[in-house]
Amino acid sequence: MTLNPLETLAQLVAVPSVNPMGRPASGPAFYETRLTEYLERWLRTLGLQTQRQPIAAGRDNLIARLDGEIPPERGGPLILFDAHQDTVPVDHMTIDPWKPVVREGRLYGRGACDTKGGMAAMLAVIARLAAERPRGMPTVVMTCTVDEEYAFSGAAALASSWNSESDGLIPRPPDAAVVAEPTGLDVIVAHKGVVRWRCHTSGRAAHSAQPGAGQSAIYCMGRVLAGLERYQRDVVAGLASHPLCGPCTMNVGTIQGGSSINIVPERCRIEIEVRFPPGTDADSVRGRLIDDLAATVGEEPVPTHAPPYMQGPALSDADNAAPAERLWSAVAGVAGNRQRRGVPYATDAAFLSSAGTPAVVFGPGSVEQAHTDDEWVSLEEVEQAAEILYRFVRSWE
Repeated sequence: MTLNPLETLAQLVAVPSVNPMGRPASGPAFYETRLTEYLERWLRTLGLQTQRQPIAAGRDNLIARLDGEIPPERGGPLILFDAHQDTVPVDHMTIDPWKPVVREGRLYGRGACDTKGGMAAMLAVIARLAAERPRGMPTVVMTCTVDEEYAFSGAAALASSWNSESDGLIPRPPDAAVVAEPTGLDVIVAHKGVVRWRCHTSGRAAHSAQPGAGQSAIYCMGRVLAGLERYQRDVVAGLASHPLCGPCTMNVGTIQGGSSINIVPERCRIEIEVRFPPGTDADSVRGRLIDDLAATVGEEPVPTHAPPYMQGPALSDADNAAPAERLWSAVAGVAGNRQRRGVPYATDAAFLSSAGTPAVVFGPGSVEQAHTDDEWVSLEEVEQAAEILYRFVRSWE
């Protein structure tokens, strides 16, 4: 069975798989269930073994395995392709998100760039290998993970599965992994990690006509925010850095407080994010910020910090030189001069690397088109990515 990656991409985009990003959500557009069912049916038509890994209600990782000449249980090489199923929401899009349209060499639609273009390229390679069965072919596992856009819960569960005593399709850490993301066909060998958590201040409610009888949680949060602004300005850039990814960064992304204009607010909440380069970790960068804030704010009531609701490790280029070189060679043979570089965002690849599998990030499209109100991907790059990944697998013979 052959597969046209461009036709497959259009079919993938037409199946909504929106991650609600922590917001209340209902309806067929949300979560990955429909796309998981589509992918499972399609992969089974190739004769592949498939397995679901439940992550949350209605959210399953999908794993499919194409055995090579020597199965990994008998010492043969094992390669993993990973692409996340979820997309960001479609608020304020200027195009129909689920009606893929081709115009001037681009396919438009939510997820076209991030990251169904990369998924389509990987599926095309799986189909081609299943049809050709080239001599010396390694075993290839395709994983379609959930919840990458918000909490990385799919990748975290996947990575833990091959180090447990299970009878799954991935019997040991793969020898290499390629994780689909829009990289412009560059090979991403390093990226930052990320940690996000909520910080709360509490006050005492009172009628706004008698504000002195209460204590404003918003005013208290104002002192916290001033401390965070100083920390961002004076401290963060001087923390750990990496030659490919740059230094730590920090952002306060949301604030919520109060219930009515005529009530002194008793609660306020912000969300804090720190992104950190390879060589450090979420606990250390978060702990330093909290300690600094406690020392500088220093007024009652003190802020409280909830445990992180999301954290992902950084991807180090110290661990993936061999697959990066193989993939870069394949890229050069198809798309010409491209880079091996680092990026400031986080991906599933770091979870796979932390579990013992050298991982790189690669795919068609640019992060500048991801998550946009008219998201699109270059069809030429999707086709090139499929050929590059095919050559990458064949290099393991």
